[in-house]
Amino acid sequence: MKRILSCLLAALGLTTACGQANFENMEVKEFAELIADSNVVILDVRKAEEFDEGHIKGAVLIDQFQSDFVELAQAKLPKDKTIAIYCRSGRRSANAAAKLANVGYKCVNLKGGILAWKEADMPVVINHH
Repeated sequence: MKRILSCLLAALGLTTACGQANFENMEVKEFAELIADSNVVILDVRKAEEFDEGHIKGAVLIDQFQSDFVELAQAKLPKDKTIAIYCRSGRRSANAAAKLANVGYKCVNLKGGILAWKEADMPVVINHH
């Protein structure tokens, strides 16, 4: 059964060749401590509308669904800093973290995304237009 699951995950592209994720998943508390460090860049990979509805202070927005996501990220994000990534629930950000880790970034994914962040009563910034 475990082997079948591994094959399914591999087929879905959810694992790397070595079977290990090449980025770290963090709970809200750890993530909050991590992003307090100035050597960390916060990356929101949701759509602009979602970002405007509430995002983590200081976050850079690059929509993970854009076809040139990796190129945009490489143009905006320094390789010498840790990239702390989040989305709504943690799925898109895990995907983005894997893509960025594959091109040399050190990535950390917020487990449960902004939903878990808000649930833990952590602060968000809302853009009023």
